[in-house]
Amino acid sequence: MDEARRHAWRIDERELARQQARRGRPHAYDTLDARRTALVVVDLVPFFFADNPYVHGIVEPVNALAAVVRRQGGSVAWVSPRRTEPTAWQVSFFGAEIAGRFAATVGDEPVRDRLWPGLEVEDGDLFADKSGPSAFDLEDCDLHEQLAARDVESLVVTGTVTDVCVTGTVRDAARLGYQVVVAADACAAPGDEAHNAALRTIYRAFGDVRSSADVHRLLGD
Repeated sequence: MDEARRHAWRIDERELARQQARRGRPHAYDTLDARRTALVVVDLVPFFFADNPYVHGIVEPVNALAAVVRRQGGSVAWVSPRRTEPTAWQVSFFGAEIAGRFAATVGDEPVRDRLWPGLEVEDGDLFADKSGPSAFDLEDCDLHEQLAARDVESLVVTGTVTDVCVTGTVRDAARLGYQVVVAADACAAPGDEAHNAALRTIYRAFGDVRSSADVHRLLGD
């Protein structure tokens, strides 16, 4: 298995045309106010790197986005799962072995120490943990509160897994009123089919989907 692999991601021309017809342009946002934008990096912890080469492939674009967001005056937020005990529902749904693995994806260290060591983390960044799919479950994670303290209005979302915790985070962020852009080449799923299906759902209903290069331009870099 290769150490790193990149998704062949796409948004169907039909979906681009649908949004063009609805709002007069294929993408929701032409610019982002970098000073009021946060890069949200979801679940880039060693557990998810173990058997998925696509996760290795997003480290470089995530680090590049973090650098430009900081350079332009925005914020970078790292989100990690927290260690939990399996719930009765998880055991019933996933089986005891898998529920136990999911519940123990990380240790009890501070969030910064749980992250994949190849990520370029800085002292001024934000850190949050969660026990469910969404970083914007207000009863489970304080990310929204931390972003509000910095007057953040726009999010660039990256991380893994695209079709689970990335999508869950984007859905709740949109419900809370954030302008959301997903950097498609800075998110990872187990394969292209799952990745692109998630991107299609996000693009249709919850946020924009762009390349990292496009996000750099939106931020004025």
